[in-house]
Amino acid sequence: MARDQSDPTPIESRAELVAWFEQGNKPASEFRLGTEHEKFGFYAHDHAPVPYAGARGVEAILKGLESRIGWEPILDGEAIIGLADPMGGGAISLEPGGQFELSGAPVETLHETRSELVQHMEAVNSVAGQIGVRFLGLGHSPVWTREQTPVMPKQRYGIMRRYMPQVGSRGLDMMFRTCTVQVNLDFASEADMVRKLRVSVALQPIATALFANSPFTEGKPNGFKTVRSEIWRDTDNDRSGMIPFAFEDGMGFERYVDYALDVPMYFVKRGDHYHDVAGASFRDLLDGKLAQLPGERATISDWANHLSTLFPEVRLKRYLEMRGADMGTSDMVVALPAFWVGLLYDEAALDQAWQLVKGWTADDRQALRDAVPRQALDATVAGRSVRDVAREVLALARQGLARRARLDDGQDETRYLAPLDEVVATGRTRADVLLEQFHGAWGGSVDPVFDQNAL
Repeated sequence: MARDQSDPTPIESRAELVAWFEQGNKPASEFRLGTEHEKFGFYAHDHAPVPYAGARGVEAILKGLESRIGWEPILDGEAIIGLADPMGGGAISLEPGGQFELSGAPVETLHETRSELVQHMEAVNSVAGQIGVRFLGLGHSPVWTREQTPVMPKQRYGIMRRYMPQVGSRGLDMMFRTCTVQVNLDFASEADMVRKLRVSVALQPIATALFANSPFTEGKPNGFKTVRSEIWRDTDNDRSGMIPFAFEDGMGFERYVDYALDVPMYFVKRGDHYHDVAGASFRDLLDGKLAQLPGERATISDWANHLSTLFPEVRLKRYLEMRGADMGTSDMVVALPAFWVGLLYDEAALDQAWQLVKGWTADDRQALRDAVPRQALDATVAGRSVRDVAREVLALARQGLARRARLDDGQDETRYLAPLDEVVATGRTRADVLLEQFHGAWGGSVDPVFDQNAL
């Protein structure tokens, strides 16, 4: 998340929380896509992680980018922790371990997504390259221990760092050692949201398998194709997972509000200060009964910030966030929104995708989710391999993109699915390719991945 919200408008009732979601409804003609991606900074000469402070640190990169691209600094106290486009476009932010994130602007086409990525990396590499820093597109840091990983000066992350070990065994790994790519997509109505949410939750493990790209931990194979996805299975199950309630009768904005109200809070932000209320109830804040902040009442920004601390496989805000994929090289960054736009922004593709998954039970979906981190394309669901399902889903996405007919130099958006076509055709994820190289040409060393997967 690029910037925590600061809207002090008070919330008086649960109905206002539901209305907040309803304000995300928009006509299909106004649908946009926003792509977010995180990457690990490393020093080119020794592959060490990049600390926050110092002349060759993350802070220096942010200040250099501020001068180069003219975006406004985002501050936490006196520390610069990101940059925001003053024209209301994208933003740059820091994840807990210094992972460098671009939250892309809402754009109309995948061609614009590709251009945005190229421009972003040209600017970042120009600034960072002057101090010997490069960036790695991988789902999990391949070499560094948690102790070797830098800590960014963000108050909300300090609160999460204290709370995470109380609710799961892998939360700190999630915070400090993982990177993802995701896309944010719109809905037209509550019914449209529900349909898209159900299809994307069911198919999220299929995307996870296609984008599996985190087979190394601390310099050796970790036994998974996507250890990033495995980490999420024991991070904080109160706020993550496959949200089976989304498939129940009566699903809608109200049901998601009730889910969110039952997820413990992390913090309440007042002014520039983050009050640690980890484990507390948003219902108590709504009623003015929060023990840590007596008399304080919930605001719009409290609600928006709380929603940003929920981590299901698909997250609802005023749009839907696809959260299942490992970070990868630039072609995979654009392939992720191509996959989901093709499926969810075309009525025929969305309908056919629903026909594909509607017979899967909650147990089917959960078993798939549990199997994919280790097995990827070889996992099965309802008697079919993930590879077979992925082939069918990719065909639907391709048809959806072709019908969109958004052209650039005479080419439509289907070209961005090419790396996923290769994964399905060969039966080898990016993780499989990396493992083959590790056991072959790399001679049992992980070090070559820094150059091979540099952005």
